[in-house]
Amino acid sequence: MEKQNYDVVGVRQKGLIAGYVAKEELSVGAVGASVRHFDLAELVSDSTTLVEVLKMLRVRSRVYVIYLNKVGGIVTKGDLEKAPVRMWLFGLVSLLEIQLLRLIRGFHPDESWKVFLKKSRLARVHKTFEDRKANIEGIDLADCLQFCDKRDILKGSDIIRRHVGIKSKKQVESHLRRAETLRNGLAHAQDIITNSWPNIAGTTAMIESSLEDMEKVEIPV
Repeated sequence: MEKQNYDVVGVRQKGLIAGYVAKEELSVGAVGASVRHFDLAELVSDSTTLVEVLKMLRVRSRVYVIYLNKVGGIVTKGDLEKAPVRMWLFGLVSLLEIQLLRLIRGFHPDESWKVFLKKSRLARVHKTFEDRKANIEGIDLADCLQFCDKRDILKGSDIIRRHVGIKSKKQVESHLRRAETLRNGLAHAQDIITNSWPNIAGTTAMIESSLEDMEKVEIPV
């Protein structure tokens, strides 16, 4: 366990994993004397969503995964730094951006969303558009909005906030800043656990809930 840097390891009885031992509890004697049996509260199925697992990891250091009716895996906070989870998190934030852009285009067509941006930000959007349009076909000004621009548009747009069920501009600011912070940490390959846990669990749950609300909004024809 020390060589592999394992904090816990499974223990088999009659061929099946019946429990586990924690490294700090091992001293002398037989391993069986230190076996902990699994608590239902720390077990999840292999079909449990990542969001639910993140919620559980807010209050415990690890959860165990049931596969084919027996414990066959473990998830710890350290696993959140691995590539598959980071890719999933980045994809979640990207879907949020896609939905924000859909709503902005739908409720503020013909670039009427410009009124919600400061002159300096609007100038930056125009510059990005000029830099990119020579090499990218089919791009428009809205495609050049940054995350912070979409946040400001949502804050200023009463009609979008009303359709997604957000009344407070302060709530928009709080939620989208958290999502932006997570995205920036992922994009820059930063440690997202040390300084962001357990907020990351709440942020992912918030993003998933926001996506569900946004996906239900129908754009007027």
